[in-house]
Amino acid sequence: MNKKAIFFLIISFTFLSASALLAQDGFTQKDRELLIELKVKMGEIDKRFEQIDKRFEQVDKRFEQMMDFLKILSAIFTSLVIAVIGFAYWDRRTIIKKAKEETIAEIEKEGRLRDLIMALRELAKRQPELAELLKQFRLL
Repeated sequence: MNKKAIFFLIISFTFLSASALLAQDGFTQKDRELLIELKVKMGEIDKRFEQIDKRFEQVDKRFEQMMDFLKILSAIFTSLVIAVIGFAYWDRRTIIKKAKEETIAEIEKEGRLRDLIMALRELAKRQPELAELLKQFRLL
């Protein structure tokens, strides 16, 4: 055998042994069982996370329902407040209008009373007894 053939055999043997070493995956049966167990545990964790996600969706729906309820409640409260304020405004306007009418009637009545007092003062100028009486009541 010549040197080239021996060199070729040595290189071939080196590559074959290296490829054989690389082809061996290095996992033992115990490693494979651990990987399978790990895969099962990861599946269980994924299921648990799916359950947690479903629970969060339920909580979100419930929270949204509560917010809708609060919006409805605030709308009802606002409507009631507006109705009460409107009623109070209407009531006050009615009372003020009535008081105004009564005041005008009273002033008109007082105007006639004033005319009566003025007439009595004129008459008191001619009658001393009436003048004395009006002085007692501080009308003269």
